[in-house]
Amino acid sequence: MADKRDIRRLKKRITIRFGIDEAVRVAFTEDVSMTGMFIKSPNVVPPNTIIKIVFELPNGSCIELLARVMWAKKVPQNLFHLVKKSGMGVQFLSFISGEDAFDDYFDEIATPPQ
Repeated sequence: MADKRDIRRLKKRITIRFGIDEAVRVAFTEDVSMTGMFIKSPNVVPPNTIIKIVFELPNGSCIELLARVMWAKKVPQNLFHLVKKSGMGVQFLSFISGEDAFDDYFDEIATPPQ
């Protein structure tokens, strides 16, 4: 099983849904670690906000978790695709469902092909 203190970030684009009470906004990840992710989105929420994140892994497992927004960079809509790191960095707080599936998935993408 992966060490939760592993902060290695892996470039990975995953379609997610997020929101404060319900995960209703669609966004994409740019990188993922065992402890958090960067969410590329023009719709950011203030730092320290707790959000719900829902996404599906390639194997069909549904992951649902709560995360704290650590930083957010809001960019005007017309400049969104030109600015790097427009979105927010989140730290995972607790998994509602799918923690084991996420751990297995991260181990799989973190292992170099042989």
